[in-house]
Amino acid sequence: MALETCGSCLSCLLIPLALWSIVVNILLYFPNGKALHAASYQLPNYEWYFEGICFSGVMILLLAVILITLECSVFYRCCQSESCNKTYRSFISIVLALLGIAFSGYSCIIFTLHLIQGPFCNSSSGWNYIFKDTAGGYLTDYPTWSKCTEPANIVEWNIILLSILIALSALQLIICILKVAAELKRTLCGTYSVFVQAGIL
Repeated sequence: MALETCGSCLSCLLIPLALWSIVVNILLYFPNGKALHAASYQLPNYEWYFEGICFSGVMILLLAVILITLECSVFYRCCQSESCNKTYRSFISIVLALLGIAFSGYSCIIFTLHLIQGPFCNSSSGWNYIFKDTAGGYLTDYPTWSKCTEPANIVEWNIILLSILIALSALQLIICILKVAAELKRTLCGTYSVFVQAGIL
């Protein structure tokens, strides 16, 4: 019952998560708050996927707004029966939540791969992914971080921001899964009648 009544609050939670995802992803393009490296395309290849802005950002934001609209009592009635109308709304909510799972799951994977690959930075051998062959081992090998001389503190910058983005997209994923579960329970367990629609028989 608690899962059903919390359906609308789950959708509302997606909005701040999406907005934070956009903001944090934008910060990735400006190491130490400087636009120099973005202007010269000296950024990791994964950052040009725009997953934090497009997928776990704008797309999740749009899905959240539509889900909240669907839950609004003034939503357009698609058929004469109230139970039929609620069933269709629940079905659309499930489809949208599944899209949310796809968007947030994709973002989470890309952020994780980005974190494992490490930053694109300048070292004694020039601009390169100097940690790409460590399989993420550099994350705990603090002395090696000093190999990146430019941008300054880029390893810390990437680790902090990417960790935040992974957490945000993971929360979005969990919320969307809970949303699907709530709508399925509502549809299949008695709140809405799916198999017998007296109003359209």
